[in-house]
Amino acid sequence: MDALGRREFLLGVAALGACAPRLARTIERPIDVAALPRWPGYADATVIDGAAGLGLTYAADMPPDEAAPFIANELAAARASGLTAVVTTVAPSGRFWLDDAAFERTKASIAAWKAAIAAHPDVLVHVATAADLDAARRDHRLGVVFTFQGTEPLGEDPDRAAMFHGLGVRVIQLTHNRRNLVGDGATEPGNAGLSNLGHEMITALEAAKIVVDLAHGSQRTIHEGLAATTRPPLISHTGCRALADLPRNTGDVELRMLAERGGVAGMIFWPYLRTDTQPMAIDLVHHLEHAIDVCGEDHVGLGSDGPVAPIERTAAYERDNRAWVADAVKDHVFEPGRPADLYTFIPDLNVAARYERIAALLAARGHGAARIGKILGGNFARVMREIWGA
Repeated sequence: MDALGRREFLLGVAALGACAPRLARTIERPIDVAALPRWPGYADATVIDGAAGLGLTYAADMPPDEAAPFIANELAAARASGLTAVVTTVAPSGRFWLDDAAFERTKASIAAWKAAIAAHPDVLVHVATAADLDAARRDHRLGVVFTFQGTEPLGEDPDRAAMFHGLGVRVIQLTHNRRNLVGDGATEPGNAGLSNLGHEMITALEAAKIVVDLAHGSQRTIHEGLAATTRPPLISHTGCRALADLPRNTGDVELRMLAERGGVAGMIFWPYLRTDTQPMAIDLVHHLEHAIDVCGEDHVGLGSDGPVAPIERTAAYERDNRAWVADAVKDHVFEPGRPADLYTFIPDLNVAARYERIAALLAARGHGAARIGKILGGNFARVMREIWGA
C-alpha cells in the first residue's frame, strides 16, 4: 500500500463513585496489561465493538502480491480477537455530499462488503438479525453489522431508511464531525443541534428498526437526539466529557439521558480519553468506570473506532500517522498543542485480543463477571435485540 493508500486506510477505518476530572490528566504508573491473568469468562462472552472493522474492501485497490497477505492478516486478526461482532462503517464518514453519485457509491460499498463477507464464510457473517448475532457467537465467527457515520446517503428522504434496512444496514449515525442536514457534528462551533429533518429522520429510523446512533454529534445534537428517541439509542464511540472536556466526548447529563432511554455509550480508544498525552489502557478504564458511575453498568460498552487488526508500527506508518495527526488538527479533529505522535489506538492494547485484556484489567480492579460481560458486548446486544427483533 503506498503512502496515500495508508493515509486513506487510516481515515477510512477511523472512520471506530464519580471519578474526578483530574483523572484524565494524571499520569499513572504504567500497567503491564499483558501480564494480567486471562479472564476466564471471555470464551463464552458476547463481545461487540460498537465502532470497528476490517480493511478487506481496501484490498481491491492493492496489487495482488500485497492483497493476499493483507487479507490473510485481517482474517487472522478476526479469529484471534474473540469478537462476536463489530459495527462497521460502510458509508460515509463525513466526506460524502448529498448527490446521486454519493447515493450510488453507498450502495456499491454495501455490495462490496457483502461480497467480502461471502468470500470468507468460515470467518465472517453479515449480522442483520438477533439470530445472526447468536450464530456468530456460537460458531466463533466475526459478525459484521453495517452502519453509516452520517445520514448523507439518505439525503432529504427519510423513507430511504426502509430501503437501506432492506440492504442490510442496521445502525445509522446521524452526523459525523461536521454539519449535515439533520444536525451539527462535534466539530461545528455553532452547536445548532437537531434540525426538523433530524426529528423526521429519527422517526423513520426507528420505524425501520434501525438503531439510532448519536456519536459524533455536537453536545446539543446529542441532547436533542436523545430527547427525540423513543427506542434505546447508541452513542457508539465516545468518551466522558467530565474526564476530558473535548467536543467528541459526552457530558454526564446526556449519559444519564441515554440510560433513561435504555441506550449504551461505547468508550472510544482515541486520544479523546486525555487532553494531554497519549491514552493508555488505564485511561480507557477510567472512562468506563466514570460512565458506570453516571449511567450504570447496563449502559456502557466499547467502541474503539479502530481496526480489529493490530497496527504494525513501521517507519512508514509512523511517518504517515504524524502527517495524519497534523491534518486532523487542521480539520479540528484534535485541538492544537497535542503531541505530534498521537495514535488512534491504545498502545498497550495494540493486539487483536485487546478485549480480553480489557476484561482482565477490569477484573483486576474488582469488577464482577456479570458487569464485565455487559461491558464487553452484552449491553450492545440487548439494544440490538430490542430494536431488530428476532
